[in-house]
Amino acid sequence: MKRFPSAFSFTLLMFCALLIQACGNGNPTWDYSERPTRPAIERPDILSDNTYQNAPLRNEELPAATPQPASNLPPVKVAILLPLSGTQADLGQAMLNSAQMALFEIGHSSFELVPRDTKGTASGAQKAAQEVVQEGAQLILGPVFAEAVNAVKPIARRANISVVAFSTDWKLADNNTYIMGFHPFDQVSRIISYSTAKGLNNIGVFSPASEYGDAVVNAYNNMSSKLGANTVASKRFYPNNTAIASDMQDFARAGIGPNGSSRFDAIFIPAGGDTAALVASYASQYDLYPNTVKRIGTGLWDDRNLATEQSMNGAWFAAPSPELRRSFERRYFESYTQSPPRLATLSYDATALAAVLARNGLSQGRSPSFDSISIQNPNGFSGIDGIFRFREGG
Repeated sequence: MKRFPSAFSFTLLMFCALLIQACGNGNPTWDYSERPTRPAIERPDILSDNTYQNAPLRNEELPAATPQPASNLPPVKVAILLPLSGTQADLGQAMLNSAQMALFEIGHSSFELVPRDTKGTASGAQKAAQEVVQEGAQLILGPVFAEAVNAVKPIARRANISVVAFSTDWKLADNNTYIMGFHPFDQVSRIISYSTAKGLNNIGVFSPASEYGDAVVNAYNNMSSKLGANTVASKRFYPNNTAIASDMQDFARAGIGPNGSSRFDAIFIPAGGDTAALVASYASQYDLYPNTVKRIGTGLWDDRNLATEQSMNGAWFAAPSPELRRSFERRYFESYTQSPPRLATLSYDATALAAVLARNGLSQGRSPSFDSISIQNPNGFSGIDGIFRFREGG
């Protein structure tokens, strides 16, 4: 376990190392030479500091982040589909930047990475996938977002090409499509078990009325019953709706005990970004202050913009350790003079994984190891955010 004063899971991808982090009121800085030292690990047995630089290497793991020498291996072509134009162009370019970093640090001379622009749309992703299949791509990385992934899947399946996509929609996963993202199930288990262990047994659940909210609430109900947590009140809300304030008022009233005081020890808010900040603010407005009612959440809170929110002060959430990605962030900053978005580590790890699997197969006189047995290796792989593995069934 770690506590951070101002910082902020297959075939689905499951990150094995989830920490509990705490939000504060510090202002984050992008100057890595002045980045503060993190506090000590409260539970050092939970997580070791595995990065590309010091992770113990097995044949199935990603190697050290050093440029690879030229090789006489046969050529291999891997496509990466990203939104390089349109409203998500900045994210797409950042993910391409990190993929190129991996190509330099992990790749080899016979490995060709072919980027294509999805334009941030399903039709754009479909066209991009058709192009790379015609050009002989042996594996597809991306695209980003569920609609684009759904458009690419049948094209890749007909061509018998595996897809490692970047999405939080685990329902898209199958035996040909691997979903690489930060999924909520293990995060919910981690934050609820941690909270109850700390004595926060009376929990309220204020969750979005969405598929993500459904999944998180189901996971919460399962875990809370096992741990004996008391759900004081539960309320669903619609994001971007003016009724959030009144929903929170009803929620707060439902938690008032016979003596007139709130029965909440904590509020579980599985929402991110501006929505999380707004919900937390309304909670304070209805006397559920952060110093008396702990805010707890999922990895959606892994967002520097939430660090300065007064209504989130002292909040806890489960996510991979920021310590693990510090070296990646520094190298990215040195290369591109800007800080990477949170999803950038996914494209780095996916590209590094593709390069390693290609070399493993080619060096043994076979084709690149892009088959399901290799991708679903139960030992997993050492990535920027810790050890990850793909489960059977996408």
